[in-house]
Amino acid sequence: MTYATRMQLMKPSAIRETQALEDDPEVVSFCGGYPDPQYFPQKALAEAYQIVASSEPLALQYASSQGDLRLREQIADRMRKDGVECNERNILVLQGAQQGLDLVARLLIDAGDVLLTETPTFLGALLAFNPCEPAYAGVPIDEDGLIVEELEAALKANLGAKMLYVMPDFQNPTGVTLTLERRKRIIELANQYDVVILEDSPYRDIRYTGTNLPTLKQLDTEGRVIFLGSFSKTLAPGLRIGWAVAEPEIIQQLLQLKQAADTQTSTINMRVVSTYLERFDIDQHIAHLRTMYGRKRDLMLTGLQQHLPSEASFSRAEGGLFTWLQLPLHMDSDEFLKQHLIQQGKVAYVPGVHFFPATGERPRNFARISFSCASEQSIVQGVARMGEVLRNYLR
Repeated sequence: MTYATRMQLMKPSAIRETQALEDDPEVVSFCGGYPDPQYFPQKALAEAYQIVASSEPLALQYASSQGDLRLREQIADRMRKDGVECNERNILVLQGAQQGLDLVARLLIDAGDVLLTETPTFLGALLAFNPCEPAYAGVPIDEDGLIVEELEAALKANLGAKMLYVMPDFQNPTGVTLTLERRKRIIELANQYDVVILEDSPYRDIRYTGTNLPTLKQLDTEGRVIFLGSFSKTLAPGLRIGWAVAEPEIIQQLLQLKQAADTQTSTINMRVVSTYLERFDIDQHIAHLRTMYGRKRDLMLTGLQQHLPSEASFSRAEGGLFTWLQLPLHMDSDEFLKQHLIQQGKVAYVPGVHFFPATGERPRNFARISFSCASEQSIVQGVARMGEVLRNYLR
């Protein structure tokens, strides 16, 4: 069989591949950025399903491709409370925010078009963008997020660039947050160079310290920011309910692509999330998530501080589900994982090389560590074992 040439650009998810190393039940996994299932609001969602299934026969019918109207109104209300002026016409309900990455790329990117990303950036975004055959221009980040001077240089060097993809809040994989000053400057540069900004913020509600900064969408002055949000990290990823916020004209274009891809998001799941939002207090639930994940984060950071050798360092995320490990420059985190850490320490992480576009420089001495799904005991034990293996290796 002869496949389309785009299939040469499709690669398996490195996170899924790494998880195959975890068949040994003794392995402590810091790989997938999955929510902890013990924190899912299972009873409330079960009640919502019961209500919808028993009283709303149309919940089993086809629905609007743009999404259930009541749910779009509820999402718009939450976005307004977060500072974004919008209404239901600005909302498109998605099969998770991941679908938004795919739809926006197909809307904007032709083969060879320049797509700017943070480096490193979200692996799932690269998987979604690759079939569109973009020319990636990577922009470095530091502890304050995307470096705006580097962004300006990249825009000058790539006139006509189509899109900037950025995760301002608790970036995946590094956990860093973009400062307010840099957020404002990014909007100015996007306006100046006529670039669309795709703002991906699935972790925004999961903040442990500090206060929320305005979204890029809130600061948007010309309608060029497309915001992606998700209930995957706050309710449950199996619902596959995310959303896009954009100008109505953009929403209508994305809607045509969604109709071609899947017709619509699951009607019953949209109605269940809407019913949950009507009958239960999602903000109280999110506050509980912050407490529980915050404890895990603190255990992870304390353990890394205690057990890592001085040659290694790590990020201190104010929210989200990840920290970013930097090993000595001469090390290859993938080789260290497979040849030493899994075998000797029974610990797994995701090698950082996978979070850099394949067309640019790909440092090999980084790793993403997630604390969300491991138990508190596993975090303590896993970090200690990882530190011991790393210290022995460096000797």
